[in-house]
Amino acid sequence: MTQISTNSRIRELALNAPFIQQIGMEIIEIGSGWITCEIVIQPEKHHQQNGFIHAGVQATLADHAAGCAAATVADSHITVLTVEFKINLLRPAIGERLTCRADVLKAGRSITVVESNVWAWQAEQSKLVSKATVTIANVTQ
Repeated sequence: MTQISTNSRIRELALNAPFIQQIGMEIIEIGSGWITCEIVIQPEKHHQQNGFIHAGVQATLADHAAGCAAATVADSHITVLTVEFKINLLRPAIGERLTCRADVLKAGRSITVVESNVWAWQAEQSKLVSKATVTIANVTQ
């Protein structure tokens, strides 16, 4: 499979998930073993009670980006499913958008491990706000 058709498949799979459409995640760039995604923050949807970006939004972005990154190195007949993830919330997330870069650390036959870093952007300055390690099962369809 060519890189172009892989990228098209990842874009289609990633953005067709209804929950991902609800939160507004978009793909910025894709490469073999990595992806960069973004969410433009809508306070009425994405903030928690203290005005910070909700941890669930950060976790969803980190998890879904990790699955997409894993899919870039999986064969087309493989479905990638998260089996475990751990997220560290490093500081309160404040900003106009979140960007996540997910990188495959180890692509195995049955398990792939991905690291996701999430930055909050405010006035074109970014701060790393969370970091996740995601374990993905490679399931034959």
